[in-house]
Amino acid sequence: MRHIVEARDLILEYDKSFRVINKANFSINVNDFVFITGKSGSGKSTLIRSMYGDMAISDGSLNVCLNELKGINHSSLALLRQRVGIIFQDFRLINEWNVEKNVMLPLIIKGYNQSVCKKQAAKLLNHVNLLHKSDRFPLELSGGEQQRVAMARALAHNPQLLLCDEPTGSLDDYSSEVIWMLLRSAREALGTCVVVVTHKIPAGLRMHYRHFELSNGEVNEII
Repeated sequence: MRHIVEARDLILEYDKSFRVINKANFSINVNDFVFITGKSGSGKSTLIRSMYGDMAISDGSLNVCLNELKGINHSSLALLRQRVGIIFQDFRLINEWNVEKNVMLPLIIKGYNQSVCKKQAAKLLNHVNLLHKSDRFPLELSGGEQQRVAMARALAHNPQLLLCDEPTGSLDDYSSEVIWMLLRSAREALGTCVVVVTHKIPAGLRMHYRHFELSNGEVNEII
């Protein structure tokens, strides 16, 4: 089974005196749903950031979507990010753009024409049950709705890998449940590999998943 993420003796550090990840070895397969947990400050978000090139690799190897991230150049990184979707806790939508245009953003960057962009945006907004609010602006939506828009945007370019950094951290229980259902759907219906940083794995997911825990710079799989 092909790995979509593979780390070998991975070291991540902000400076020589602050090593966050210390010689980690792990792999994630193309069809996995993975949770990453750990105490506050254990390096969960740092590890996720390294997977899309927002955190430099200090030493070792990190391969994502067949791209080695240590020393990766700008053009290769841009191509890698076309294969990766990212969902943040704080949504990071463009408030001056309506919902439809926010979802279209990854396709606009890739150079698709407006017709293709609109068709894909409508498909995904329908999937997250927000097609009826496509002309609204982010600040007119609830937090749960904004996160569903962010999810639609992250999936717009059919990514191989979906990275989620505390996607339900600022949401109420109902909105959180909706997001977990949509993430499960992304894995099952679209075949996207999903990696989620969270402080707590939700109960009742009714699906197979893998669990990595960060502690003292180590990445250990919990079996």
